[in-house]
Amino acid sequence: MQLLREAGIVVVAERTGAEASAALVAGPGGATPGFDLLLLDLAASGLDLDLLREALAPAKAAVPDSLAAAERRHIARMLEHTRGNRRQAALLLGISRSTLLNKIRKYQLE
Repeated sequence: MQLLREAGIVVVAERTGAEASAALVAGPGGATPGFDLLLLDLAASGLDLDLLREALAPAKAAVPDSLAAAERRHIARMLEHTRGNRRQAALLLGISRSTLLNKIRKYQLE
């Protein structure tokens, strides 16, 4: 786990199945949306499989994001990926640097 943390990955480790089930519903740090990666021991005692199933595949579909929200999130992740290098981010996004700068201002990502 330490190796994952050193790589900048948020690690949530729970000792009991009940705590793990609750963490799945709450998301990392108690914030939603959920996890990008999940590793769990299905043989763990006290793991609520019904709660796990509901957390992984909710019966009620989530409301989709707007196009603007999806674009904002994608640009923010690309800037994070390029460590703030706007020229490289624009290149990877397939847009001009000036278009990226306009979107950064539009979505208040400065």
